[in-house]
Amino acid sequence: QVQLVESGGGLVQAGGSLRLSCAASGPTFSNYVMGWFHQAPGKEREFVAAISRSGGSTYYADSVKGRFTISRDNAKNTVALQMNSLKPEDTAVYYCAAKREYASVDDTTTYHSWGQGTQVTVSS
Repeated sequence: QVQLVESGGGLVQAGGSLRLSCAASGPTFSNYVMGWFHQAPGKEREFVAAISRSGGSTYYADSVKGRFTISRDNAKNTVALQMNSLKPEDTAVYYCAAKREYASVDDTTTYHSWGQGTQVTVSS
């Protein structure tokens, strides 16, 4: 299984930007579809964005379309989430995750590897 470590979280004012990164180690990174999810206190973990193995296809939750961009660098074994125009409701712990197939990418149960998460707090 691939091991995942997120970084880049922090405190930012509404309207600001953050860039999250997820570093992968283990079997070939380019074999995995990668996703970002977030979980706010008292809520279920929710889908944010996903990217195919080659990076040629991406998929976003409606709540982040036009504000967030997912990307990957298979040479560096990393996946990033650029978050712009942040809102207080984006406050959550953000997790990266890996799976084999580019199907049902918004379903948490289809991912087999997860990072430990990084906190993002957006102040109003």
